[in-house]
Amino acid sequence: MNSERVMDNRQLAELGQQLRVDSVRASSAAGSGHPTSSMSAADLMAVLLARHLRYDFDRPGHPGNDRFVLSKGHASPVLYAAYRAAGAIGEAELLTFRTLGSRLEGHPTPRRLPWVETATGSLGQGLPVGVGIALAGKRLDRTGSRVWVLCGDSELAEGSVWEAAEHAGYERLDNLTAIVDVNRLGQRGPTRHGHDLDAYARRFRAFGWHTVQVDGHDVDAVDHAYAEAVATAGRPTAILARTLKGKGVRSVQDREGLHGKPLPDADAAVAELGGVRDLRVEVQPPPPARLPHPAGAGRPALPRYERGARAATRDAYGQALAALGDARADVVALDGEVGDSTRAEFFAKEHPDRFFECYIAEQQLVAAAVGMAARGRVPYASTFAAFLTRAHDFVRMAAISGAGVNLVGSHAGVSIGQDGPSQMGLEDLAVFRAVPGSTVLYPCDANQTAWLVAAMADLDGIRYLRTSRGELPVLYGPDEEFPVGGSKVLRASAADRLTLVAAGVTVHEALSAAESLGREGIPVRVVDLYSVKPVDRGTLRGAAEQTGCLLTVEDHREEGGLGDAVLDAFGDGRPVPRLVRLAVRTMPGSATPDEQLHAAGIDAESIAAAARLLVETAVVR
Repeated sequence: MNSERVMDNRQLAELGQQLRVDSVRASSAAGSGHPTSSMSAADLMAVLLARHLRYDFDRPGHPGNDRFVLSKGHASPVLYAAYRAAGAIGEAELLTFRTLGSRLEGHPTPRRLPWVETATGSLGQGLPVGVGIALAGKRLDRTGSRVWVLCGDSELAEGSVWEAAEHAGYERLDNLTAIVDVNRLGQRGPTRHGHDLDAYARRFRAFGWHTVQVDGHDVDAVDHAYAEAVATAGRPTAILARTLKGKGVRSVQDREGLHGKPLPDADAAVAELGGVRDLRVEVQPPPPARLPHPAGAGRPALPRYERGARAATRDAYGQALAALGDARADVVALDGEVGDSTRAEFFAKEHPDRFFECYIAEQQLVAAAVGMAARGRVPYASTFAAFLTRAHDFVRMAAISGAGVNLVGSHAGVSIGQDGPSQMGLEDLAVFRAVPGSTVLYPCDANQTAWLVAAMADLDGIRYLRTSRGELPVLYGPDEEFPVGGSKVLRASAADRLTLVAAGVTVHEALSAAESLGREGIPVRVVDLYSVKPVDRGTLRGAAEQTGCLLTVEDHREEGGLGDAVLDAFGDGRPVPRLVRLAVRTMPGSATPDEQLHAAGIDAESIAAAARLLVETAVVR
């Protein structure tokens, strides 16, 4: 074994060959993978690992560590080969690549490996998340650590990459370096710009980046390019490296049709590359750094609203978030240039150093939040509920990462009124309920909202809070508690003939309907299902047993929303009760909030009419 503190250029070239060999071996052992995509990046990875990365593999959480993101996640064999060269994993583990139970998945995830910052594999996400990590490092942590992101040229066709490029340029993130492996070939053939490095350089420079063009297989030139990136102040750097896919093996080098396939003759390829090596790299240690922010949680002095007053839940969100920021230094807020509507502006005014304006770039908004979470922050990212659907793939990948991110969607449902359907979040509950491990909350009043905003900070995974535009009556006292996974029974009696299940805006409509029905001699129960996921199974099952019928009312599409959440309470073999759903089934136009609710059939009048029909037709007792 040859271990070197600082490798000379000959040894660097040998290390690059070792990374290629190990990429071939791992993919061959698995019978699948992307060795040719790994081989093009091997020299880029070798020089970074041996000369420029500052990282303690024994302390992946060290605040002074540089951060590396493999955006072209399919090239995971070269990442795992680098881990072996650094002594983080052994040869035996390398050869478990893509097998059941192995930490070395086809695309790397931080759930499995502590050195991975974020899950990648859905192309176009590494650089946006890297921007979030770099933002936290530059504006908050100030440890001097750098962020290195290795991208493929194919993924530069993704719009999210250019959202990230513009944001990084605007924020002057000189601690961020994008390394673009321009190997010319995508999955099905040549990329849009092939080896035209100038085409990529023009685009990055337009967003304020410093660019360096280099032969990606000339280790000396790559070394100088990295040094130039480190020395460049006031703007991020893009290193555009001309490489060859499958570099070093004549039968596959720069040839189409070999993407995502093990090499046809791995033994011959390893021999052509010079055989198996066992070079070891002593990676530079990070500079001394202390924890940049306290990790503990304080108890916020939440805003208090008097019963009977009127307040918008979006206002309560902003006020509660600002209070949470007073109590916890790890809380940060991000917004998509609608902070005056989402009320994130309340946090921005009180904590400007921890507020991040992402403008109208929702993919970058969510990605930046994921990056902040990777640096130990507790991010709250907000925009209109409808616009978060644009960033769904980033939410999906954040869940794969196990990232702890709070997302807040305002202006939900038809109740926003005259703005019309383009602004109405009507699918958001379904979107977020489908995310594995997610929490979905939909408060109906200001005190409930404030309590849930604070509770979200200590939850795991993706947390989604839905807020409303208009003012609503305050139903609960300021000292009421709202456990996640719970609900509130607002009206009940032993004579109830059915149960109205509502959340958010429709809670108030359900209460009004129940009052009207009660005067007619039709007692009904009302459940405020503020925790849409996880759902309160006990309360719903009890209501079904006692009243026989559940009538759900939601300011959302029928598919995937509150009605389906209620069914989750009966998903373990228990008999499903009579369930009737009121939901938005039409395409709304422009109208007042009251007119919208009535047209959608989810206002108090419509709820009461549906309940009467169930009674008249003897569907309920």
